[in-house]
Amino acid sequence: MYTLFFSPGACSLASAIALAESGLPYRLQRVKFAENEQRSADYLKLNPKGRVPALATEQGVISENVAILAYIAQAAPEAKLAPLDDPFAFARMQAFTSYLAGTVHVASAHKRRGYRWADSEASWQDMAAKVPQNLRECYTLIEEDFLQGPWVLGDNYSVADCYLFTLADWLPGYGIARDEFPAVADHYRRMRERPAVQRALAEHEVS
Repeated sequence: MYTLFFSPGACSLASAIALAESGLPYRLQRVKFAENEQRSADYLKLNPKGRVPALATEQGVISENVAILAYIAQAAPEAKLAPLDDPFAFARMQAFTSYLAGTVHVASAHKRRGYRWADSEASWQDMAAKVPQNLRECYTLIEEDFLQGPWVLGDNYSVADCYLFTLADWLPGYGIARDEFPAVADHYRRMRERPAVQRALAEHEVS
């Protein structure tokens, strides 16, 4: 049995969707950010980064969506959530999920978490003001160069789709309509039709 530590509305949704797709046995454990539970001694023993997601396995704990998604795909090969028999295609998937984690997600964080990068409140405001432009540039690149359609890797669904859906779900919160990016919007709509996505959304208390 796997345990995924999550918080509603967080990027942990990507890993939850992958687990729901995988057929692996799992349970979800909510980390209550409103109570600062992610900074508690017990949680920091589990994940010293003090963030979600974290996946508890029989071998130990894995953090970071990119690593968790790849692990789930490899732990459930029969679910075909990654091109495990094609090193190049697998690397392309990892390049995409790494871009989401290292660029798109970070660009989003500048809206509400500027304090991670600067001490001046004026700097936080500058970073927040830049977020819509930065995200539009990111999603233009995804739309025109990365999203092969109908899924990220073309005809083959993968854990990369779980991550893209999760971040695309946030776009309206940054004043960006998903329909500005037709391929991304179509991908998002088709993802919402998947039973595993609906299950993960319900478990994450996201409507």
